Amino acid sequence: MADPYPPLGPAEPVAVIGAGAIGMFLAAALARAGHPLTVYGGRPIDRIEVTEGDRTDVFPVRHSADPAEATAHRLAVVAVKAHHTDEASPWLRAAVHDASTVLVAQNGIEHRERVAPYVGRAAVVPAIVYVPVERPAPGHAIVHRPADRDLTLPADPAALAATERLAAGGIRVENAADFTTAAWRKVLTNMGSNPITTLTTRRTEVIRDPGVARYALRLLHEAAAVARAEGAAIGDDVPETTVTWLWRLPDGSSTSMLQDRLSGNPLEHDALTGAILRTAARHHLDVPHIESLHALLEAISATATPHNSTTPPKHTHPRTP
Repeated sequence: MADPYPPLGPAEPVAVIGAGAIGMFLAAALARAGHPLTVYGGRPIDRIEVTEGDRTDVFPVRHSADPAEATAHRLAVVAVKAHHTDEASPWLRAAVHDASTVLVAQNGIEHRERVAPYVGRAAVVPAIVYVPVERPAPGHAIVHRPADRDLTLPADPAALAATERLAAGGIRVENAADFTTAAWRKVLTNMGSNPITTLTTRRTEVIRDPGVARYALRLLHEAAAVARAEGAAIGDDVPETTVTWLWRLPDGSSTSMLQDRLSGNPLEHDALTGAILRTAARHHLDVPHIESLHALLEAISATATPHNSTTPPKHTHPRTP
């Protein structure tokens, strides 16, 4: 029987939909593995620069501004913010066919649900991203590697085929047999940091304030109950260990949601608090703290004015995805 997900040839082109910080990090690895890149949508760029430590690699890219010009690819990387998925749908429909693999690098737990309406029978591979990446300018990314891994993908055939190409480009990928647990663990980390930094407009050291830490624990205990109802193996101690991990982040560490607020951009809250609320509703669970938090984030996001905002101050540590 033929392999439904044969390995990509080293010179096969790859589509990149969303050339932000994470999109450039993934694209650079695929370019390093020999794949020509086409960036669809966004600001026109003709190359990407990825800096890690004292090394900067530069890779040429082709940019397309018209979905009618797109051709279908066997591998497409989707790294737009979760709430921009609908806006990216013309590119998804144009750059993907039924035999494609679509690698979705977004926050949250609903990767497949967000993308599936636009990609037919293509295989959707959700990616959990751990590596902090900054984008100081269009086409330029600065990478700060974590200690152990960069990505977690499922262990299914499509994900394993994508893993082979990412690993060839230097990305450290974990393939998790229990992807549900891995995804919810990341959700809890984001839940304990992103909304709180966004509401307070302070960096992650705000979580060291005793009252804020107690509030974070309440949020995480609610989220952990939802995760367990969804089948994730989340122990009773995970909320406490998550808050402890957040306490230990370096001073000045930021979050992607806080950076969006400081930039005046709409927030990616629906992929986090919204997804937890939808899951809680399916399991008839009451999550009052998360429900109130979601309403506050919704109110902030509704007043976003990116064109009138000031540039956020520079910071010494990267944001967490």
